[in-house]
Amino acid sequence: MKCEIQEFISYLHNTKGTSHNTEVSYERDLRKLEQFLEEQGISETGQVTPTILNAYLMELERKNFAPSSISRNVASIRAFFHYYCQKNGLRENPADVLKAPKIEKKMPGILTVDEVDLLLSQPKLNTAKGIRDRAMLELLYATGIRVSELISLKVSDLNLRLGYLTCTGGEKERAIPFGTTAKKAVEEYLIEAREKLLAGKESELLFLNCSGKSMSRQGFWKVLKSYAASAGIQQDITPHTLRHSFAAHLVQNGADLKSVQEMMGHSDISTTQIYMNMNVNKLRDVYIKAHPRR
Repeated sequence: MKCEIQEFISYLHNTKGTSHNTEVSYERDLRKLEQFLEEQGISETGQVTPTILNAYLMELERKNFAPSSISRNVASIRAFFHYYCQKNGLRENPADVLKAPKIEKKMPGILTVDEVDLLLSQPKLNTAKGIRDRAMLELLYATGIRVSELISLKVSDLNLRLGYLTCTGGEKERAIPFGTTAKKAVEEYLIEAREKLLAGKESELLFLNCSGKSMSRQGFWKVLKSYAASAGIQQDITPHTLRHSFAAHLVQNGADLKSVQEMMGHSDISTTQIYMNMNVNKLRDVYIKAHPRR
């Protein structure tokens, strides 16, 4: 099975053009399955049956894997066996019977508009680092892109004249507009700070760390945590909090779900629907507090 898994990962990379993170996730899930099969005395992919795959999912449950992890494993296994069966002209797919566990969708934590304003006002603009941090925070909230996408942005991905950036993260390329506040913050960073951080080095990346190299997700997370603390924000804040806040605030102010879906890069609009549900819940709370016949 080892060779088939490697062929599948190569197929994802060369034919499907999937992201590196997706490939790593699929391979990790499939290697765990391979280990389980070997423990059951199964070494050939063609020997796998629906019964043994269901036994594997039960084993994951027994080991207290989260429903989201089991669901991801199901997706990886299904994708692998779909590829294997097509490649070998097999009609019966042992993974067809697999059912992913239901995952309760939790409402993501978001900031209020006032909290966002307070957070984005924390960077001190008398240092190159502070100017960079303010530009990163403004752009993150203005576009809702993922932190991995933010730190991977190239200078060439920006169109400051028209006010949009091209994001190549996720499954497909997308263009996302941003407003004048973010534009001014990025322009100031490009003029006043970026060359200082580069210190004579060269890089096509937009945002750099204090050594003139690429930033890490962990590095940005520390920056964000520090500013959240100085702003007095009590809730546990992550880089995704600004992404969720971006989407929720758009929906609250009348943006249609389809447009928000495109900007967020969601493949399924049901993922975006959660922000509409948040808006409905907010309206319900207002109604209960204000209506005389509630």
